[in-house]
Amino acid sequence: MILEILSMNGYGVYVWSSFITTFVICLYFYLKTKKTLKKLEKDFIKEAKSLSKLELENLKKQKIVREILVSHSKN
Repeated sequence: MILEILSMNGYGVYVWSSFITTFVICLYFYLKTKKTLKKLEKDFIKEAKSLSKLELENLKKQKIVREILVSHSKN
């Protein structure tokens, strides 16, 4: 019964290999994007620390900046 479902009337090899390939590619892009985002956040934090107090206060008013700073402080 289970082998019949997995074989999918003879198309199972194609379907499952396509599924696994797609999953691996999506996982690769997810991990690569996550790594890039972390690097950019670190660069942003480093650059934000070099700003003057007035520039930093103006920067903290922006929504996306608050999200980055909050996520950075959690780690």
